[in-house]
Amino acid sequence: NRQRLPRSRSACESARMAVISTSGGWRFAIDLGGTFTDIVAWDPDGAVHTHKLLSRDAGHGSDPAVRGIGDVLARRSGPGARVASVRLGTTVATNALLERKGEPTLLVTTRGFGDALRIGYQHRPDIFARGIRLPPMLYSAVIEADERVDAAGDVLTPLDDESLRRALDGARRDGLRSVAIAFLHGVRNPEHELRAAALATAAGFEEVVASHEVAPLTGLVARGDSAVADAYLSPVLLRYVRQFLRELAGRHGGPELLLMQSNGGLVDPDGFRGINSVLSGPAGGVVGLAAAGRSSGTD
Repeated sequence: NRQRLPRSRSACESARMAVISTSGGWRFAIDLGGTFTDIVAWDPDGAVHTHKLLSRDAGHGSDPAVRGIGDVLARRSGPGARVASVRLGTTVATNALLERKGEPTLLVTTRGFGDALRIGYQHRPDIFARGIRLPPMLYSAVIEADERVDAAGDVLTPLDDESLRRALDGARRDGLRSVAIAFLHGVRNPEHELRAAALATAAGFEEVVASHEVAPLTGLVARGDSAVADAYLSPVLLRYVRQFLRELAGRHGGPELLLMQSNGGLVDPDGFRGINSVLSGPAGGVVGLAAAGRSSGTD
């Protein structure tokens, strides 16, 4: 499921698509933030409507974006109004990262490199501080697998499948459900990462992320950090997307849904991942500002 290719659009194309008329239906562009949810809607005649509501309202248990769509239709349209499309930017992953409320995650890496992500690039915000306080890591536990691939992609030490299988079974019994796999030089030769991913799936892990697929970067630290972030955030994000889709379909049918990524482009729900959604909400403001500037002749 990591290998599917999402239907993604660039930031420029996303801005252009947002103003294309959809005949006979309402179009909604929504920013779901931690405090407020902001809505811009186009009715079938092309008129623009705006609405703002609290994202967390003790008096309502429904999704604020879905509730906001209903508010706009109730005030501006008659019965039977059709929702044609929804574009959604959200800070769900942003807040989960900032508040450290992601899915407890297991890191599987090459033996001897279990602390590589902790060491990182040895950046020191205060170079003269005697007590270095590092932020907590996103992963909860580490498994160091017996394997080694060199920088050319040649196998120096074959993956010990059996010992890794036992370690994964133990981590799953301990309650971990999400795993990030990042082996040294895994992007040069992904064979070991793919085999480890298959073992993790067989062990019952619900979210399995191989670093060479989500972030095909040469450096272990950047690739490993990206894989861990994806495994940590995607379960939270995808639970929200599934809930949103259920409520949207239940109240407003099945309109086209596209979600904003950190790069300002839009993607369908199947391609929306935690690693690409951390700046989903803020990116919408940048894309909107750029589009407004272009429309007024400002670069």
